Amino acid sequence: MSDTRKVVVNGTEYEVALEHEGTTWTATVEGETFVIEMPDVQATAKPRRAGGRKKKKSGTVSANIPGKVVTVEVEEGQEVVEGQVILILEAMKMQNEIQAPVSGTVTAVHCSEGEAIEANVPLVVIEPVATEDEDA
Repeated sequence: MSDTRKVVVNGTEYEVALEHEGTTWTATVEGETFVIEMPDVQATAKPRRAGGRKKKKSGTVSANIPGKVVTVEVEEGQEVVEGQVILILEAMKMQNEIQAPVSGTVTAVHCSEGEAIEANVPLVVIEPVATEDEDA
């Protein structure tokens, strides 16, 4: 695998082509190639990215800043879909629509209209709908 980087050595900038295999690096600078051995460093694989797998979303809704609840659009036992507006929160003189992070059933509403709320306090809890992936 090859990678090109800009490096500064003693105040002078160089473009360096780097190749890495095991404990050996090859650096090419202005047409001159240097081999660098690092026997004390174990070869490490790059961390894999999670591919295709979706992170399970939480059904607990909270605000990341304090504010005042303007309206609560849901009640316990109500079915909601992901993205549906479940409450409106006024924070920093702006009204923010808070949406359901998952589809499911509202199991708890911990706020009421006109109530001042703190940051990171659970406001609404939604029990997510079980998906086919979770059943498998």
